[in-house]
Amino acid sequence: MSVFSFMLVSVILSPFLFGATFAIVDSIRPLESVSDGRTLVSSEGRFELGFFTPGGSKSRYLGIWYKNIPVQTVVWVANRCNPVEDSSGTLTINDKGNLVLLSKNKSVVWSTSSLKQAQKPVVQLLDNANLVLRDEMDKNSENYLWQSFDYPSDTFMSGMKIGWDLRRNLSKRLSAWRSFDDPCNGDFTYGVEFDARLHTYPEVIMRKGSAKFYRAGAWNGVSFSGAPELRPNPIFDYTFVENDDEVYYTYNIKNKSLITRIVLNQTARLRQRLVWMETEKIWRPYNTIPRDQCDTYGLCGANGNCVMTETPICQCLKGFKPKSQEKWNTMDWSDGCVRNSPLSCHQKEKDGFMKFSDLKLPDAEHSWVNKSMNLEECRAKCLSNCSCMAYANSDIGKGNGCVIWYGDLLDIREFHSAEQDIYIRMLASEIEKARDDRKVKRTVVVTSIVVGVVSGMILVGLCICKRRRSNERKEMKRVGESQEEDLDLPLFDLPTISAATNSFSEKNKLGEGGFGPVYRGMIEGEQEIAVKRLSKYSGQGVNEFKNEVKLIAKLQHRNLVRLLGYCIDGEEKLLVYEYMPNKSLDSFIFDQKQGKLLQWPKRFQILCGIARGLLYLHHDSRLRIIHRDLKASNVLLDKEMNPKISDFGLAKSFGGDQIEGSTNRVVGT
Repeated sequence: MSVFSFMLVSVILSPFLFGATFAIVDSIRPLESVSDGRTLVSSEGRFELGFFTPGGSKSRYLGIWYKNIPVQTVVWVANRCNPVEDSSGTLTINDKGNLVLLSKNKSVVWSTSSLKQAQKPVVQLLDNANLVLRDEMDKNSENYLWQSFDYPSDTFMSGMKIGWDLRRNLSKRLSAWRSFDDPCNGDFTYGVEFDARLHTYPEVIMRKGSAKFYRAGAWNGVSFSGAPELRPNPIFDYTFVENDDEVYYTYNIKNKSLITRIVLNQTARLRQRLVWMETEKIWRPYNTIPRDQCDTYGLCGANGNCVMTETPICQCLKGFKPKSQEKWNTMDWSDGCVRNSPLSCHQKEKDGFMKFSDLKLPDAEHSWVNKSMNLEECRAKCLSNCSCMAYANSDIGKGNGCVIWYGDLLDIREFHSAEQDIYIRMLASEIEKARDDRKVKRTVVVTSIVVGVVSGMILVGLCICKRRRSNERKEMKRVGESQEEDLDLPLFDLPTISAATNSFSEKNKLGEGGFGPVYRGMIEGEQEIAVKRLSKYSGQGVNEFKNEVKLIAKLQHRNLVRLLGYCIDGEEKLLVYEYMPNKSLDSFIFDQKQGKLLQWPKRFQILCGIARGLLYLHHDSRLRIIHRDLKASNVLLDKEMNPKISDFGLAKSFGGDQIEGSTNRVVGT
């Protein structure tokens, strides 16, 4: 069962999961205390506060954990770096109305400092894991004098605010445990950063020590620009608030039966959302940050753009070039990119802005925001300042607000669903050149479409004429149509394929796999092809053949072999692929002479290409595809030694929300 499915099931089962009644104590008042061995339990029995010992430690800490989960899961710790070394710990309320944690000899281990002294103080553990101090004389029960949610540990709970209370200059930031045995603050942290004095764009940043480790980007009114998937859905609501009193990010669970938390892991250097799977009694990751190499902060340097589907993954923004081409060629992108041509700041008519879409917005450390300006005013503001390099709407949901960036643009990556536009300053000549390039591309596309349509009409006409002259070809057409279910690919006749391969000559034979031989051919003396002739003894029948054609026809990626067409004639089943002049990867890695031609940079490039192809199959394609027969002989190399995954006869497709499946027989390599 997938995590998402479990969430929906939890909604249905909620009355049964939390319908029991508990005899519990959830609060203490003056002259009452919680000693080691005793606990407070929230009113609905979800959370428990008491003393615990983490991992292999012998020290005692005051913390809050899930009450009904067999794996003790601590979500908050009071005395993180000041443990009690025996069982003498006691939590109580002192004469000033503050919470205090005492050890032997009544020495204070930890205490709170409330906003004002309560007339009748009470400390209560709420059902959202928030420990609060309030005044029972105050009619507003949510008017807290102190709350644990203001001082988070390593766990981000539903309803908690991560950010800043500007009235008290209080930063609410997650910090990981140092280790499994030590809950003291580690140097792996997660919080909202901005400069209120300079009006910079607030954004969520993860740090390792003082260095930026990951940046979710700024909230653009819909989602974080570096995490476009974090938007309202049937399970979660996400909110970002920025006003004169506070700046914070929070999330809320729409049904309280779902048990989930966000936690920082110092050892693995991850921020994970975990969901409790009751049937398996485990915490299962729902999502993890960083997701991939492009999430590494500043990987591509200044003015670079990280694109996971490209090789190399770092590309200079349009109008820029590598600062050091030599380093760039060795995949050292730290120097970043510089402009092709310098700006003419003092001649503003020579400068303009180029629109870029679907990008994670740059690091906002050197930015400026004005929520009342529109996009045209924002452009004028940026153009009037020689240091301004880019501008954008600060709120794409409402289509207003202005954010501008000064200096180099850092930590940009490409997303295909970001819905975010940014306008980067360029020399007018560069913008004109880009327009010309687009016109040329548009012309090429239109011409290609026209040629393709005309060629298609001619091809269809020829096919119709030939099929009318041949009852056998009419039968082939009928069989093909009934068996191939609208595959939307060219259907070649057998004489054409036979002529292209010189009657399947041994001289044209490239090799032989488990399902039959592969031949090199030439169609109409122009295009080289590879023809896979399925043996009738191979075990790949109509179903496997149909599967391979349907799958490859729907997959389009630079690291997947391209299917040009197919042929069915009686027992003959043929697949027509693009020709790969360097054959398969195994002909290099298992041949001592050929293997010497593959130096490490080329091997690494091939590995990255295979990984990108698999990422596309498993994650980015319209279908989630599991190849099930990936091996060196099924990785082909084009003339530039770019890898392309082939042979999808055993592949299996999954639904977009499916994470596991079963097969009826043993298959694969």
